[in-house]
Amino acid sequence: MTAAGAFLGSARSRLLPASVPFRFFVAAAVFHVLLWLVLLVAAADFPRFRGGAGPALAAVHLLTLGVLTMTAIGAAVQLLPVATTRPLAAVWPIQLAFWLLLPGAVALIGGMLIADARLMIGGAVASTLGLLPFALLLADNLRRANSMPVVRAYGWAAMASLLVLVALGVALSVDADGGGLLADRSGAALAHMILGGFGFMGMLALGFSHVLIPMFALSNAPNRRIADVGFAAAAASVVLGVAGAGLGHRSLLIAACGVGAVAVAVHLRLMQVALATGMRKRLGLSFVLVRAAWASLALTPLLGVAVAQGWAGAGGPTLFGLVALGGWLMTFLFGILQRIAPFLASMHVSRASGGPPLLTEFGSETPLRIHAGCHLGALILLAAAIVLDSAPLAALAALIGLAGALAFAASILTIVQSLAAGRTRG
Repeated sequence: MTAAGAFLGSARSRLLPASVPFRFFVAAAVFHVLLWLVLLVAAADFPRFRGGAGPALAAVHLLTLGVLTMTAIGAAVQLLPVATTRPLAAVWPIQLAFWLLLPGAVALIGGMLIADARLMIGGAVASTLGLLPFALLLADNLRRANSMPVVRAYGWAAMASLLVLVALGVALSVDADGGGLLADRSGAALAHMILGGFGFMGMLALGFSHVLIPMFALSNAPNRRIADVGFAAAAASVVLGVAGAGLGHRSLLIAACGVGAVAVAVHLRLMQVALATGMRKRLGLSFVLVRAAWASLALTPLLGVAVAQGWAGAGGPTLFGLVALGGWLMTFLFGILQRIAPFLASMHVSRASGGPPLLTEFGSETPLRIHAGCHLGALILLAAAIVLDSAPLAALAALIGLAGALAFAASILTIVQSLAAGRTRG
């Protein structure tokens, strides 16, 4: 059976209440709008951002903790039970996770925005308490699973990264005023970024790609042996990167980029084969974003070496973060969310005229086209702003990104309205 057939065949039997994943998707859409608004305020500082409380740090965490984490959790709690053929042990822990994580993220990001250490510490603790139920559900589901071994491996790696990530995040918040808790604060911050971008989020994105891309393309699951090589390289890259950041060894960071390049090459080859052998060739607008994300992923290890060697200039570290977190992860997640949000909604609603709903009945594609164009344009302009150290370009990028974020939020709102009504307007 194809991966698509296995996925779709068991999807309904493991369906969560629509309010569970969609509360995370709505929160991500709101954080997305706030991200570009705060980036507009931080336009003068962002091109040479090196850490420290203020609007630029708040914008980074609106992306990571707001957009990326909310989207990933919402997708994972619905998709992982289907991929592993094991339902979640209970629904209430993920609901609790949301109501702890949301105010925690708001407090943490607000504290960063106004440089309030106490607010940051409180927000970090609340966010950690919110992420722990998700981690426990993830671990329980992976423990009981006996299928999709590659997805399980990536899931375990993501969970391990998440645990260290939140511990470092709390430590960084406590040490925000330079209290001396961390001997090397900049190294800890880099390790935090690697664990968040490449450990937790990256492993989830790579792992679920082995299910989602074949599902969309209607192709067979990727070759198991080659996928195992890709996972080993990806995991080794994260370990080397965290060790290099924590120990301050540039050679380890360069080695992490080299091993990471192998992982990227293997992953992209598997995805290319899935698309080439799939029965569905026209994959639409969402795969414009997915392919753009893959291009950014391919660029990431090369740019990492350039930054480690000092070849990327003063804006190199910021550009690396933009390409990895914005170019790869955010773009990939938005491309996937364009697909799975109406797909999940279609299982919860009836068609006004009777019969199963069509995905096109959940709203016009126009907002998604606006979002895709604005999103890619904003990232390109923001990269140029970093290279040129230009505040006006950064501000223009933020305005364009804001227009795209509002369009995407309108698309999500249309789906939520259909869910609330219990039927489409088709």
